[in-house]
Amino acid sequence: MNHNIVNSVLKPVTKSYGGVRIPEIDRTYGNKPAILPNPNMVRIPLSMHIGKPCDPIVSVGDKVQVGQPIADTDALFSAPIHASVSGTVKAIINNAIVAGGKKTKLIEIESDGQMTTWNGLQVPIIKSRENYIDSIRQSGLVGLGGAGFPTSVKFNVNQKIDFLIANGAECEPYNSSDFYTLKYRSIELLDGIKASMHWLNVKKAIIFIEDNKMEAVKILQKILAEKSDVYNNIQIMVVPTMYPRGAEKIVIQMATGRIVPEGKLPVNVNVIVPNVTTLAETGRYLKTGMPLVNRVITVDGNAIKKPQNVLAPIGTEIYEILKFCELDEDSVDMVIMGGPMMGISVNDIKAPLIKMNNAILALTKEESGSHLETECIRCARCIQACPINLSPTVMYHAIKINDMEHAEKLHVMSCIECGSCSYACPAKIPLVHWFREAKNVIHNQGGKK
Repeated sequence: MNHNIVNSVLKPVTKSYGGVRIPEIDRTYGNKPAILPNPNMVRIPLSMHIGKPCDPIVSVGDKVQVGQPIADTDALFSAPIHASVSGTVKAIINNAIVAGGKKTKLIEIESDGQMTTWNGLQVPIIKSRENYIDSIRQSGLVGLGGAGFPTSVKFNVNQKIDFLIANGAECEPYNSSDFYTLKYRSIELLDGIKASMHWLNVKKAIIFIEDNKMEAVKILQKILAEKSDVYNNIQIMVVPTMYPRGAEKIVIQMATGRIVPEGKLPVNVNVIVPNVTTLAETGRYLKTGMPLVNRVITVDGNAIKKPQNVLAPIGTEIYEILKFCELDEDSVDMVIMGGPMMGISVNDIKAPLIKMNNAILALTKEESGSHLETECIRCARCIQACPINLSPTVMYHAIKINDMEHAEKLHVMSCIECGSCSYACPAKIPLVHWFREAKNVIHNQGGKK
């Protein structure tokens, strides 16, 4: 190991407290993806981001091509949706159920097998901040780390931004799609950072990476050293590996020392935190004009005989991806979209791949960790594990007796739902489930008031 390179990275400004050490299961190691054969059919949901769902702008029977817009809305919190294959629109389905039980419209496209690129694609011409934000919107980009926040909305802020933090802390087991980005899409990532810094008038950028990805650190450091005149004011910060190190508020605190207040966003402390793959897609779009139509996902779990990263079109059936990676259907107990800590259980494996999905895990019963819940023994391990200094056990007991006022005073609304408390709990109480339910109740009560 080149210690000069390793020692040249930034150290965290502050420590992060709480969190849990979970097994580092990474059988794919950020490797280059296998390319999924063109699917015969894709079913593209019209709700794949935080905000208002899109409306179809194509009709049944229309011919479409890769990258062609097929759905959009005038709403601010939104991102347009594009065809991921070329072919024919076969159906527009209302109230389809996708992963997590969410209902949305779907556009079903029968592939012609050609993957013909839309002839209307153009490399964006950027002359102003407004041009840049509009171009990011036209790309269809959302947070690809799992949040699904429309990237153009994240970038369209009035406050002065002091730091852009590229979040590469992929801290859940199995997932390595962002590791792949850091290793093999370094130039696209740096180009996306550079463009965002320029047009958003940000003076400093930090690439935030955990210390179990030193291979990526060395690659990035080498590029930054060789092209310091091109990628200036971009630095790397390496932090100790711990879950949930990649949570936005924790990233900001460790990288800048700033604390995001309850109910506020990173822009309120003059910071934006895009995911590294989102920024790499930004760099690619600015060079090619191709919007977000596919993505690399990690497919893993002990029910997968061939774990690997896979490049698949948005809207591909999850089961098709699992079969490509040799799913053992006899041993699979649970399929999760995302990581094992914060992912969404897939109740129908014919559900489609969506934009912000970074992994598909097929877990055996042993892996899924199904255990009987017992009584809380007040051991306080959940309090020690909480990365934002809440008191999970006290909140839990308040919620159990339906004392939502007390739960709110205990800052249950600040819970980031990372699952550290549930993981640490020897009684196997699904604490995050209780906190989500309480937040829904409090939110609905506030709406009624």
